[in-house]
Amino acid sequence: MPHTPHSCDVCPSCDACPGCGDLLLTRDELTALRAFAQTPFLPLARRSDDEVPVCLELDGEPDRVAAVLRNLESKGLVSLDYHLPLSNFDYSAYAPWPLHGSAALTAAGQEALDSLEVQGIEE
Repeated sequence: MPHTPHSCDVCPSCDACPGCGDLLLTRDELTALRAFAQTPFLPLARRSDDEVPVCLELDGEPDRVAAVLRNLESKGLVSLDYHLPLSNFDYSAYAPWPLHGSAALTAAGQEALDSLEVQGIEE
């Protein structure tokens, strides 16, 4: 499992750190985080009767993408906001999901990406 060093104040309650200074990321989480590095705001949708996030711009099976987004959100690296859709984005591909919003890289997510760029990852 790849991880990147960071200071303890980055994820004070993510429960992903086995010890001070490590942020654990799965390969899928790392891939998604890198996608956010390219595009800090991605379209997001979900059905009104469930909490499963949908982001068609991220590669992978829908259930797996949803789990990755939830994990990154719980680690404080991205935010998922169903009340803030992207301006001028064509959500027609998201028609089956009536709630349209956005997923965004957080300051902690940007710090993790910066740390990855400087320090790399360990497997």
